[in-house]
Amino acid sequence: MSEDRRARSVGIGRAHAKAIVLGEHAVVYGAPAIALPVPQLTVTASAGWSCRGPDDLGDVSFTSTGSPSRPLMTQASASLRRLIAEFTTTMAVTDGPHLDILIDGAIPHGRGLGSSAAVARAVALALADLHGVRLAEHEAFDLVQTAENVAHGRSSGVDARTVGAPAPLLFQAGEAEELKPGCDGLFIVADSGVVGRTKDAVELLRAGFQRHPGAQDRFVGRATQLTDEARHALASGRPEELGSRLTDYHELLRAAGLSTQGIDALVEAALDAGSHGAKITGGGLGGCMIALARPEQAGEVTRRLHAAGAVQTWVVPLRGPAEGG
Repeated sequence: MSEDRRARSVGIGRAHAKAIVLGEHAVVYGAPAIALPVPQLTVTASAGWSCRGPDDLGDVSFTSTGSPSRPLMTQASASLRRLIAEFTTTMAVTDGPHLDILIDGAIPHGRGLGSSAAVARAVALALADLHGVRLAEHEAFDLVQTAENVAHGRSSGVDARTVGAPAPLLFQAGEAEELKPGCDGLFIVADSGVVGRTKDAVELLRAGFQRHPGAQDRFVGRATQLTDEARHALASGRPEELGSRLTDYHELLRAAGLSTQGIDALVEAALDAGSHGAKITGGGLGGCMIALARPEQAGEVTRRLHAAGAVQTWVVPLRGPAEGG
């Protein structure tokens, strides 16, 4: 924490969405995962004081605009209040008058895009800005994890790290490593319009492991193999191989019962349009799909995805502007 304590009247914090490229579900069993920041989808939080009366000291209210709905903010308020309490203790700041938090977000909820982690990070950074302190990255991560653990139970940490990352990350056993893509290309994320059911998907997978001896080891082993091969393909500039590993991982998740007819239709549409590969992304049983395509294919892939039922799509360059050349 920096001691630049120049308190402001309003603090601002920002974060972005994320998508899992490979490693869903297996990462909680120790396998690696590759995660992609989605900077096109952002959350901005503002934090400020308002004097509502002596009984409001230390109280907080949340208001949302944009994509997060009022029920979502009601649900998220417990985790955000915990984050605020942890921030106050960890940063050794004092409570002021009534705290107003305004959240403006464009990340669809329940699609595996890290909406809750992005909101938490934006709020943490807004609080730091308000109090005139500077959060180290590990401090921001810990605060987001505090909120994520309240909201979802034990969290792997993938979302908490990726919603603030500038580049793709390899994540394993609690450690994150920035990946440097060796090739150009575009990831296309498509929203099926159906809220994913991560908790149900986790239980479905666990139940399958319990019914079939050795199933967990086979699943985690195959997931690890595919993610390792994808990581090497990404680094060495082999987009066709990277795409094939995406499609192979989709088959792994589909065989476990974690896909849907809608997601499968999007995967098929992306492949028919010439994508290198495509798969479900996130917890499953709804949510989003991700495809890897050449830049010149992006328009046709996007058109086919919308024709197949996608309600929204976002195009994310494999390499950002700073990584080009």
